[in-house]
Amino acid sequence: MPNLRHLCLLFDKNDEPNAVTNANTEFRALASGIGITVRTLPVGSLDDLRAALKTIRKERPQALIVWASPLLYQHHQMIMGSIAHRTPVVGEGREFAEAGALLTYSVDWLDMYRRSAVYVVKILKGAKPGDLPIEQPTKFEMIVNLKTAKALGLIIPQSILLQADKVIQ
Repeated sequence: MPNLRHLCLLFDKNDEPNAVTNANTEFRALASGIGITVRTLPVGSLDDLRAALKTIRKERPQALIVWASPLLYQHHQMIMGSIAHRTPVVGEGREFAEAGALLTYSVDWLDMYRRSAVYVVKILKGAKPGDLPIEQPTKFEMIVNLKTAKALGLIIPQSILLQADKVIQ
């Protein structure tokens, strides 16, 4: 989207202590550095989310970024059903892509669940949880939804499609 100039950032203000500060300063500064204005939409409840979706439908940003959280994952169908095929959405997680997001990039949660099972086995065999090393995710997943791209009249560059772990037709 080379002409992108305005986007909305939807996030759960209760998900992390610095979410509002990060969204309003760091994210906005990064975007303004490339000529994009950002409207931040912090939510903390289902009522907040409904109001934010109403704002998105009214303002019609060129794109929406969803910073996923338990609240937003829980209501991903409502989010996508409300704006899908009108606004390109970039988010986290397979669920958002399957519900109509244009692109998602996130930790491969299935891989994370498998890795956590290894920890459970170690603990059940007597290892102390505090003695186990903390692991960072090493496997990430990018999903591109061509069905959504077509509905929005967007062309996804071949270079992006080749990097995708999954392409939804």
